[in-house]
Amino acid sequence: MITVAVMGILSVLLAVQVKALKPEFGVYMSLAVCLALFGAVSGRLELLVDSIRQIQSYISLDAGYLGILMKMAGITYIAELASDLCKDAGYQAVSGQIELFGKLALLAVSMPVILALLETVSSFLQV
Repeated sequence: MITVAVMGILSVLLAVQVKALKPEFGVYMSLAVCLALFGAVSGRLELLVDSIRQIQSYISLDAGYLGILMKMAGITYIAELASDLCKDAGYQAVSGQIELFGKLALLAVSMPVILALLETVSSFLQV
């Protein structure tokens, strides 16, 4: 985490210096650093996936639900990254649309889980 934090702070300081000379390069630097940080984070995702699979082996849970959980985390991360990049570039309207689409995508992906939850609650209420 310290490496990521230092990398982020140094890139922001460098981007501020470059932005004073050429504003468009500040956006490009921001994009490059975001992609580099995404690469650093994606290496850690394998550890998370292995941990989730280990948890799944302890409890009887449909593998589809864990897949949905991973998709939801991915949608959230990508939408947040894209939205923040658009905000940094000064395009708040585009950022808002990305956030809205991310929320709708999360809702669509989570529907099977919500339906299963409602079926479970319904079966408890009928007994």
